[in-house]
Amino acid sequence: MYEKKLEAAARLLEVMDTLREKCPWDREQTFDSLRSNTIEECFELTDAIADHNMEGIREELGDVLLHIVFYSKMGEEMGAFDFADVCNYLCDKLIYRHPHVYGDVHADNPEEVIHNWEMLKLREKAKKERKAAGGVLSGVPRSLPAMVKGYRIGQKAASAGFDWEQKEDVWAKVKEEIEEVETEIRNGNKEGIEEEIGDLFFSLINASRLYGVDPETALERTNKKFMARFSHIEQGAAKMGKTVGEMTLNEMEALWQEAKKN
Repeated sequence: MYEKKLEAAARLLEVMDTLREKCPWDREQTFDSLRSNTIEECFELTDAIADHNMEGIREELGDVLLHIVFYSKMGEEMGAFDFADVCNYLCDKLIYRHPHVYGDVHADNPEEVIHNWEMLKLREKAKKERKAAGGVLSGVPRSLPAMVKGYRIGQKAASAGFDWEQKEDVWAKVKEEIEEVETEIRNGNKEGIEEEIGDLFFSLINASRLYGVDPETALERTNKKFMARFSHIEQGAAKMGKTVGEMTLNEMEALWQEAKKN
């Protein structure tokens, strides 16, 4: 069953060895030079996932895998680690963090799995003597986009027991943050407005988490919906012999409502 997959993996590793040796561009790459490209490839993968584009997902997964193999090759050249080390480390970690599959721990739902996962991660950090310095939130990557980072922070804090007792309680916090935004707006305090809008976003991200919604996915769907409806306004303007800037707000609103119905 795995023979075909192993042959493909071996072929990829061989191609990487050849490129690293014979291609001038590949040969000069470093961990630092590839970093921004890696981030870009991950975003392209998430775009394909959001579009449910299976062909695109396959292609972008390949691009991300290329970077994993590339970093592994450079690690091998430095004598630090190789692709086998990466795979084995991952397998060991997955087995350790899934005691409900490989051990005698019980987890009857995804929430219990996540809780056990975070607790095991904390134990790992304690063994490495990083727990005191970093704490529960130290595993959240600094480079994550702010919304994704906020979601992960909420997850990790919740896994340690710092969360609302009832998910409905989060809406009181959301309303409180809205009132604080309005207060800062009345005060004309730009810095305060920025801070309170940040707090409002964070409370909404937590609300999304509590109700099982990925805020990044939800916002991206809204972005696409807005773009589609605005495109309908532009098309309507063209039929009227106008540009969007030449239309009245009432004309644009009529086309917007038409787009919603469609």
